[in-house]
Amino acid sequence: MNQPFYRAFEDRYRGSRDTIKQRLRAYAPFLAALRGDAAAPRALDLGCGRGEWLELLGEEGFAARGIDLDEGMLAACHERGLDVELKDALAALREAPTASLSLVSSFHLVEHLPFDLVRELIAEALRALQPGGLLIMETPNPENLTVGATSFYMDPTHLHPLPPSLLSFAAEHAGFERVKVVRLQEDPRLHTDAQLGLINVLEGVSPDYAVVAQKASEPAALAASSAAFDRDFGIGLGTLAQRYEEQGAARHAEIHHVLGRLSNESGQAGKALGELRQRLDAHDHRSGVIEQRANEQEQRAHALEQRIAAAEQRADVYAQQVIALMSSSSWRITAPWRYVGGVVHRLNAARRERRILRAVKNRARRTLHRTGGYVLGNRRLKAIALYVLRFMPGLRTRLFNLMLSHDAAPAQPLLVEGGSGLSPRASRVLRELQALQARKQDAHRH
Repeated sequence: MNQPFYRAFEDRYRGSRDTIKQRLRAYAPFLAALRGDAAAPRALDLGCGRGEWLELLGEEGFAARGIDLDEGMLAACHERGLDVELKDALAALREAPTASLSLVSSFHLVEHLPFDLVRELIAEALRALQPGGLLIMETPNPENLTVGATSFYMDPTHLHPLPPSLLSFAAEHAGFERVKVVRLQEDPRLHTDAQLGLINVLEGVSPDYAVVAQKASEPAALAASSAAFDRDFGIGLGTLAQRYEEQGAARHAEIHHVLGRLSNESGQAGKALGELRQRLDAHDHRSGVIEQRANEQEQRAHALEQRIAAAEQRADVYAQQVIALMSSSSWRITAPWRYVGGVVHRLNAARRERRILRAVKNRARRTLHRTGGYVLGNRRLKAIALYVLRFMPGLRTRLFNLMLSHDAAPAQPLLVEGGSGLSPRASRVLRELQALQARKQDAHRH
């Protein structure tokens, strides 16, 4: 057998019994003021449903009775031994004696009734309540935009949502002493400083609210429930929207602050970048100057290399000319004249330096030394000379001393190197030039 529709509907969408009972404990501050030292206060719950509220009232010491027209709902109450009756809620309220009840309640009932019946229910509750008694009417809160636009119409028997200000005014107009709007079942995190998003504004407002109205009574009796009536419950749309705007303004201010700081840092970075660019430009300029100087030095080096190459070419030409000259017959033929010229040059130098007499003596000594050496090297001349000097002993002694003297260095021959007329030093220079020229020619050939 299928479960009755509305009982199955509540089981799926309203929540478990434990969840509903935990939510209903929000009314505990109001119930405490109704419990006295006398007999258990009487309560009538209109549209009792599965009986969670009746069960809670029993735990709080109330003598509670429930009324509902759905047999499936009442079956859940009978399973728990609750005092319920299948009856029209408004009719049951009309039957209640005047000033016989401490509490009249209706949870999610008034949105099923035409508004005129809602006003009649409020008036009958005022009549049936004792002085200081309470009327509690809970209903979906259309301030929650998602509830008002979507979830309210999940129940096809709902007629229209009732704004809190309308239902509370109806209670005031009926004659209740004081009225309190109690917003319920919002996310507890919304009571913290957590950041709100747009979805919180759309869905975060308390999804249910109740109008709690109290009948006039002696001031002492009303004072017992003043704390509950002075307390704030839940979150309204205006409060949540204001918090959202304040947080948004704070975020915008923080963003502007960050942007300002970034702009300042960007300006500093731009300044630093400009300075860096100036340094790079100066470095580029210095690099250009250095490069220009390097090019100039390279050009000078290239010019110097050209000059050295030209000098080497000229040296080669001069060397060839010297070799050709010193290898020529005219050079050998003119050797005596060059020798005589050298002697004349040295004589002139000695005359200028007043070394003539000493030079003549030295020259005569070297000449006599060479002549003596020549005579001594020729047997025939040597024999003739020794025979003649026998008759001139003094001259003989002087000539012998002259030949044995170390001061008289042997004279350089007029013609050396096979009669070329070159001195040993000049001959060595000539050989070196000829060898150098030969190596260069070999290098060119290879």
